Amino acid sequence: MTTVDERRTAPSVPAAPRRVPAGALPALLWAGAAAVLALWWHDTRSVVGAAGALTGAGRITGLLCGYSCAVLVALMARVPLLENRIGSDRVARWHAMAGRYTVCLLAAHVVLVLTGYAAQDRSSVLHEAVTVVLDYPDMLMASAGTLILLAVGVTSARAVRRRTSHEFWYWTHLLTYAAVFLAFWHQLALGEQFNGRPAATAAWYALYGGVSVLVLWFRVLVPVRLNLRHRMRVESVHREAPGVYSVVVRGHRLDELGARPGQFFRWRFLSEGMGRTSTPYSLSAPPRPGLLRITVKALGDHSAAVALLRPGTRVWAEGPYGALTADRRTSPRSLLIAAGVGITPLRALFETLPGEVTLLYRARTAEDLALGGELEAIARWRGARVLYALNGPHGRRPALTPESLRATVTDLAGHDVYLCGPHAFARDVYAALRAAGVPDRRIHHESFEL
Repeated sequence: MTTVDERRTAPSVPAAPRRVPAGALPALLWAGAAAVLALWWHDTRSVVGAAGALTGAGRITGLLCGYSCAVLVALMARVPLLENRIGSDRVARWHAMAGRYTVCLLAAHVVLVLTGYAAQDRSSVLHEAVTVVLDYPDMLMASAGTLILLAVGVTSARAVRRRTSHEFWYWTHLLTYAAVFLAFWHQLALGEQFNGRPAATAAWYALYGGVSVLVLWFRVLVPVRLNLRHRMRVESVHREAPGVYSVVVRGHRLDELGARPGQFFRWRFLSEGMGRTSTPYSLSAPPRPGLLRITVKALGDHSAAVALLRPGTRVWAEGPYGALTADRRTSPRSLLIAAGVGITPLRALFETLPGEVTLLYRARTAEDLALGGELEAIARWRGARVLYALNGPHGRRPALTPESLRATVTDLAGHDVYLCGPHAFARDVYAALRAAGVPDRRIHHESFEL
């Protein structure tokens, strides 16, 4: 547990990077989609009859699907410019939305092209499908990629995700790379917009080549360098509350990582049964010389196994990621609202945010207040307030309403509010804050739910 003296000698927080406007990336992506449509328009002289209309629509959806596949993979590349300045949760939501667009465009492309070819050849759609798959160049690979991408889309649906493990979803999701690779070649072999058009072909290669470089660099080479250089291992494991454990990780030259309070890493503990997937856990204390700490609640097989980690276990980490940092502040006064294990990034911010800070911590019982002793010590040291919202008799939950929030914090609308907790809790509190007059730009939250 961190002491007051340790906090007084803690290293200074790295300087905040300049933020990137969140609307800039979507505008750029939609501009790319418009350029793809312009490519089809420029190279299509005329559309004749129902067969021509169906085939033309199939080519448009195919081009957009190819572009969307590149966007989908780029958003998986964990580029720090996006992860740290826009926010990992927002990028993840954009990735999920791009995935839905990709699957819909893919299905439309297949149906429209086959229907158009069948109308043109006056044959059945089934006969046309067999002919295209078996006789057209690179279509066997493209068909395999299509089936993989559709399977990834199905397993990513929220209803399916609830019924499958994180490990199954993680490894299935990685098949997206194979699907995109298999489908890429038929685009150039069969795409009318690329045949005999070296400029368009070069642009398509540049798009996919650039995305491949991003993935190779940020998802392979950077993590390998990080872990070879910093050689992290588990230092100790401590119980904080029922089912909640803190893990202290030691490594070499960890200050070079530039990790900031409020950020997280993706952790892979190289022990039996835990090395197959990486899981995001926030730093629950500001980085110390040679030390990082996370606090984990047992919510699944992976997080439950954290309590069994032994000192000396090797750690593979990627990061730091996340934009829930002091860089978002617009006011000298801040309110931190946490529920459950959502206290972890806010505990680090509670210690380091400048200005006047109030922390409101929601939990079922006093026993469930993870890191409570540290929060009280920090509050005494910096003259801040810690408030608790615990269940009443018979488990009745206290309501965090616009009225109760305004009564708790004077001039609530003038505060920056950092919010972290389960999705339903964060959604309800966000609505209460907006109803209480807090501007959207001053409500900062981040979620790991994909």
